[in-house]
Formats: sequence, C-alpha cells, structure tokens
Amino acid sequence: MKELLITIAQGLVDDPSQVTVEVDEINAEGVTVYHLHVAPDDMGRVIGKQGRIAKAIRTVMRATATRNDEKIMIEID
Repeated sequence: MKELLITIAQGLVDDPSQVTVEVDEINAEGVTVYHLHVAPDDMGRVIGKQGRIAKAIRTVMRATATRNDEKIMIEID
C-alpha cells in the first residue's frame, strides 16, 4: 500500500525525491493512517483544483485497501 501511494504521488510532482509516506499504527477503529509528504511547491499538484486529485488518490487507495480487507485514511501534509 505504501509503495502504491509513493508511486502515484511521484508521477504527479516535479520533485519525486521529496515524496515520503509515514504509516501510523492501526487505531481503535481499525483504520491505518497514511501521511503523504511532498515538497511545498508540489502541494497544489497533489491536491488539484477543488481537491479533485486528492480525492482520486484516496479513492484508488481505498479500493486497493478494500481488496486486502483493510481500512485506510490518507492525509496529505
């Protein structure tokens, strides 16, 4: 899951070396939180107009997690 998120984000940004993902432990609700970090100049590219790209990233990641019987949440920092 972490590798998929990194691959998606690196395809969107100008500086792929700045893309990092931190993974939190599963919380009480059974949700794993992924924190996506990109360079400040690339935040707009990852979020997109009105958050459309961020929403698409979250949709793809949730679909993948559902196949693996996981619950995830993506935070873009």
